[in-house]
Amino acid sequence: MQMNAVTYAFWNIISAQPFPWNRIQDCTISHCLPIDFMPEMKFYFVFILQLHFLAQAISDSEIQIGYQVTLAIPTEYTKGFTGRAFLIEAEQMPPMFRAAINVEAVDQKYSCSLDVFLADVRVWSSGHLSRFYATEKCVLELTKDGDLRLKGQKERVGWRSGTSGQGVERLYLLRTGNLVLVDAGNFIKWQTFNFPTDVMLWGQSLSSQTRLTSFPKNSTMSYSFEIQYNKIALYLNVDKWKYSYWELRPAGDQNITHLQLTSNGLVIFNGRQKVGRVASIGPDPPRFLTLGGSTGNLGLYYYSTEKRKFEASFQAINSTCDLPLACEPHGICTSSGCSHFNIKGDLDDLCGGRGTEMMELEGVASVLNGGVYQANVTKKECVDLCLDDCTCAATQYAVADEDSRKGQCSLYRMARGIKKVEGEGGRRAIYMAKVRKGTTDEHGKNSRLKKWMIILIVVVDGFILFAVLGGLGYCVIRKRRNAASRQAAN
Repeated sequence: MQMNAVTYAFWNIISAQPFPWNRIQDCTISHCLPIDFMPEMKFYFVFILQLHFLAQAISDSEIQIGYQVTLAIPTEYTKGFTGRAFLIEAEQMPPMFRAAINVEAVDQKYSCSLDVFLADVRVWSSGHLSRFYATEKCVLELTKDGDLRLKGQKERVGWRSGTSGQGVERLYLLRTGNLVLVDAGNFIKWQTFNFPTDVMLWGQSLSSQTRLTSFPKNSTMSYSFEIQYNKIALYLNVDKWKYSYWELRPAGDQNITHLQLTSNGLVIFNGRQKVGRVASIGPDPPRFLTLGGSTGNLGLYYYSTEKRKFEASFQAINSTCDLPLACEPHGICTSSGCSHFNIKGDLDDLCGGRGTEMMELEGVASVLNGGVYQANVTKKECVDLCLDDCTCAATQYAVADEDSRKGQCSLYRMARGIKKVEGEGGRRAIYMAKVRKGTTDEHGKNSRLKKWMIILIVVVDGFILFAVLGGLGYCVIRKRRNAASRQAAN
């Protein structure tokens, strides 16, 4: 029987024999790190230094108490490194759910986590909200008193299920993707469905006041999908400030008790009564709902058997400019991309209105709602509120109609989520950004210069068009006169 290097590695794992590295040819394998299975099993596992760990450990349907697996961590940091050993899998047709112990390179360190995957999509992780960084080794253990733990060097515990003394007998992965700890009577003592991350799976329910969270890369901000008593909404969280950018309310202002992801989509319940739904328009039932960490968009995804990948059957936000972080700071999202305005340097050293002013941006508005706001104030009062607040970077002043003397003032911690607005919305909402003094004058001069340039171009183009049309008219008239003269002479 012929085997490639990875297949041969699998064979040696099964037979618990050391891997014969001198027989590898044409391989990308560059690390061999030991994994210890307890009791009395030790072999070598193959790491592929790519985005994914291609070799897989032996998967079973359950793990019994007393089980322990150790994944060695490289001594040197390698950017993009991921080491993964699949331990148990659900009994189902592909795409299957699998649970794995995972080591991943993050910010010059290695994180150790217990994860659940649907095919290659991570749908749950013990390190979603708080990473456990370890050196030397990453250990998963189901103790004899029923506590599931992740440990690092010197037996340091970085994560635990907290189920000691509850009669736990085994760890099992259900066909729904729910990873559970059960006792001898198969009663669930702990489950991943009670600790949602950024994914909601088919069949899973989320109660009111529950949330999904995700995190943009290289940022201290976060997104959240929250279930409140009267609506479901998407939020951008910045420090203690909270901004909504999408929401859905049940018809008739009915209350919400919980949500459930079904074959028809996301169903909203008030007790046993269905009061709303986010429909899935795909050809197959949705497998999961996810809150994207890169965009903050909420989507339903089904599995395409033809393309062998997950595809979206619903997106909460369909326009790029309606996303909260579509552009960089001080960027305005337009149909042709992002344009930026200058604030003339850093404003951190300026506070209490000293050295700053508010620059009004014409025809733009923020997609972010909430934060700090004041109702029934004038435009000047809104300006002063932002200038006097050291944490305020921008404000939006909105009135009900053009005749209103007072309106609502919203304060923003950052100048993000700005988009170009046409029509009534651009006239009734006035967006102003905090800038250094003098910026507004330059901005006004540039704006006036642009207007005069446009006027000049229009005038010149009009003159050229007039000259061309006048010349054509003169030629036509002259030809007619010449033709009339020749006819008269004949």
